[in-house]
Amino acid sequence: MRISLYATLATLALAVPAVAQDGDAEKGQKEFNKCKACHMVQAPDGTDIVKGGKTGPNLYGIVGSKPAAEEGFKYGEGILELAEKNPDMVWDEASLIEYMTDPGAYLKAHTGDDKAKTKMTFKLNKNQADVAAFLAAHSPEAGEAAAGGDEG
Repeated sequence: MRISLYATLATLALAVPAVAQDGDAEKGQKEFNKCKACHMVQAPDGTDIVKGGKTGPNLYGIVGSKPAAEEGFKYGEGILELAEKNPDMVWDEASLIEYMTDPGAYLKAHTGDDKAKTKMTFKLNKNQADVAAFLAAHSPEAGEAAAGGDEG
C-alpha cells in the first residue's frame, strides 16, 4: 500500500511541472482569495498586494525562497523538517503546486517521514497553477529559481 502511494505521488510530481507552465497570474489572484484567510502577500516595504491573515506566512517572494524562511514566523514541525532535510531546496511553481494540492502528502514524500504533519490543512483542488503563477509574479527571486533548476 505504501509503495503504491509513493508511486502515485511520484507520478503526480512528474506531471506537475508541465502544468506549472500553464498558470495564469491574473486568474491566480482571484483564486488566491481562498488562501487569504490565512496568508497575505505583502512587499518588504509594507505595500499590501493582497491583505490577508497571519495564520500562515506572508507569501511575497515565496518562489525562489527556501521553505520555512520567513523570519519570525512560527512554522510547524513538518515544514521545518522539510527545510532541514532539503537545505538546497527553493520553492518553484511546480513544488508549490504539489504542496498546495496536498500539503501533508507533500511533506511525507519530500521528508521521507510517514508521520510528517502540516499546519496547513487546506487543500487546493483546482487552479493551483494559476495561484503559483500569481505568487511567482510577486517573487523577485522567481527568475533565479527557474534558471537555477532547483527542485522542490
